[in-house]
Amino acid sequence: MAQDITLHVADMVAAAEREIETLPAAAAIRLHGSADVTFVDLRDIRELDREGRIPGAFHCPRGMLEFWLDPASKYHKPVFAAENKFVFFCAGGARSALAAQTAQRMGLKPVAHMGGGFGAWREAGGPIEMRDAAKK
Repeated sequence: MAQDITLHVADMVAAAEREIETLPAAAAIRLHGSADVTFVDLRDIRELDREGRIPGAFHCPRGMLEFWLDPASKYHKPVFAAENKFVFFCAGGARSALAAQTAQRMGLKPVAHMGGGFGAWREAGGPIEMRDAAKK
């Protein structure tokens, strides 16, 4: 028997974007480097190695977000206890919309996601570092 999927990811992302702040890449670039803003890269490590990274962004694989965010979890990361604005991003903006919605529902504030993700950041001329450059 075939599955009958009735809630589609596009609808989930659209619903998330109605609840959260979406920053255009240009606005995110202006925030980059601010001491009170933490960029959270949700992409898989292979994506980071292949496409590059936003300098200074904290890497949190999407599958670990809830565990790293929750202070009651044994996997909690102190970066999520900071009194900062958290800007989530992924490759294209879908994962980050869902992640920002989840983080906000869990109580993390303020949060936003970067519309268009890393691709939009790159197209807008945001700084990018490649893995080899980060090692030097």
